[in-house]
Amino acid sequence: MTTNGKTRAVWFDVPCTDLDRAIRFYGAVLSCEVAREDFDGGAMGVLEHDSSGVGGCLVVTTDNTPSDKGILLYLNCDGRLDDAIARATEHGGAVLTPKHQLGPHGFRAILRDSEGNRVALHSNTA
Repeated sequence: MTTNGKTRAVWFDVPCTDLDRAIRFYGAVLSCEVAREDFDGGAMGVLEHDSSGVGGCLVVTTDNTPSDKGILLYLNCDGRLDDAIARATEHGGAVLTPKHQLGPHGFRAILRDSEGNRVALHSNTA
């Protein structure tokens, strides 16, 4: 959603306890590149994105821990929702709420990722 040409959400951090495991999970589920970036004092897995979209990363920090409570992040799996759900379970995730329709707003499934976070996978088509 944009207002005055600006996307309100611009970045997100997904907390994890095992960065390499989370990189494998999200790379498989989203079918995208997750680039590991090591820097002084830490590392992160940056999800593939471009300058026109919202970006995010996987991080291991003491400030944030994986949780199945709080804000529900919707991840785009448009046109490949069933495949994404299958890949999630193959890579250590679990289906919390099976795929279902959101009225005219497409379809979603709610999962627990490999790190224990609750996330939604979304597609405009079944």
